[in-house]
Amino acid sequence: MTTRQNKYGQPIGPAVDGWSPRPRPQRTDMLGRYCRLEPVSTRHEADLFAAYMEAPDDRDWTYLFPGRPERAEDFHSYLTALEKSEDPLHFAIVAADTGKPVGTAALMRIEPTHGVIEVGSIAFAPRLKQTRAATESMYLMMRRAFDELGYRRYEWKCDSLNAPSRSAAERYGFTFEGIFRKAIVYKGRSRDTAWYSITADEWPRVRSAFEAWLSPANFDTQGQQKRRLADLRSGGSA
Repeated sequence: MTTRQNKYGQPIGPAVDGWSPRPRPQRTDMLGRYCRLEPVSTRHEADLFAAYMEAPDDRDWTYLFPGRPERAEDFHSYLTALEKSEDPLHFAIVAADTGKPVGTAALMRIEPTHGVIEVGSIAFAPRLKQTRAATESMYLMMRRAFDELGYRRYEWKCDSLNAPSRSAAERYGFTFEGIFRKAIVYKGRSRDTAWYSITADEWPRVRSAFEAWLSPANFDTQGQQKRRLADLRSGGSA
């Protein structure tokens, strides 16, 4: 790759022709085959609280900034705050087969000037984990960022000790970029943050793999996947 230089002979980055700040994401639904994403509202409160409380303990919240609200009144306060927030902008993940909310995720650290956006605050109830709806929810949020809004960079960050989150990022097609040491203090402890990203030029390949994986043809009569998401990205077999 040829490096551009300015008039002083200094190397500079490639030109971004025709760039303009991108729109901010809106509070509108995202529709898929297995789920839909709706802006979080207190109308989701009872069903979402019940779904979260199906977990026998709060270990799924260890690496989230809040703890799991254990009482209905605490959950009401928690969800009300999510509903009012503009950044993070939270969405409820609603299962298509039941019409019930089974998790939340947010678009956050939104930088329209640079075309950078992050996905985070992901909280899946037990019944959402390892389902087609879970994977599709992440695909729908990426599609909004890249295809609908034209962002250049989509980020995933997590505690470097959060092995399930790091594994999920890699499965979804994010590239690991490194560790920011002592980046955050939360819940009275220090966090080193693992950074991942997908860029706009990588998105077409990532999108094609998601769409092939989510196709009903990719599942057998028992609902088992025929090809893994990572294999579809690389062109390999299961």
